[in-house]
Amino acid sequence: MPYDKLSDLPDSVRDNLPKHAQEIYQAAYNNAWDEYKDPEDRRGDASREETAHRIAWAAVKKQYEKNGDSGKWKKKTS
Repeated sequence: MPYDKLSDLPDSVRDNLPKHAQEIYQAAYNNAWDEYKDPEDRRGDASREETAHRIAWAAVKKQYEKNGDSGKWKKKTS
């Protein structure tokens, strides 16, 4: 189901991503939740929730990356 607040996001998102990245995740997840409600719109036998999480992580990874040294997520620099 869609996330109303950042505090509703999964621990793996809240505990690892900066606030802005969490906002990206939330927006992408909620949009994908609506867009992929019909099973025929999803790839294979992926659930609606699984599809939304994949899309949300992909959206985050467009602007953020994991720092190799610290393992923390940081905004991409170009």
